[in-house]
Amino acid sequence: MNELQRKEIQEAIEAADNALYYLDNARRYLGSAGNWGLLDLFGGGMLSGMIKHSKMRDAEYQIEMARDAVQRFSRELQDVSGYTSIHIDGFLTFADFFFDGFLADVIVQSKISEAKRQCDDAIRQVERIRGELISRLQERVF
Repeated sequence: MNELQRKEIQEAIEAADNALYYLDNARRYLGSAGNWGLLDLFGGGMLSGMIKHSKMRDAEYQIEMARDAVQRFSRELQDVSGYTSIHIDGFLTFADFFFDGFLADVIVQSKISEAKRQCDDAIRQVERIRGELISRLQERVF
């Protein structure tokens, strides 16, 4: 492995680490929003609803950052031989509903759960590829 290939793999690993950072943050905020959402769903009142929406906005921001980081990771992977890019189908589509009522709260909980599932899927995929990159880097060293 030449120095350029080694550098490209290291850059892809760094991009994976960055993507995982934001994906983990998004997952954590989604979990918090989900917990507040359950409280809101079962009569938590206006305060729990406000906190839930705040956590949802925080999660939405982290998801946007994660999207950008995954796109950067995808671009870095294109520089590594054997990889074209990373495609995460329907990556983190997340709708925010700011209206009250039991049905709306159930829909919000469903959307939060779906976004958490997508985050988990993306984390697994990025971790898998990151592991492959590290193995490639280590194989060539010894």
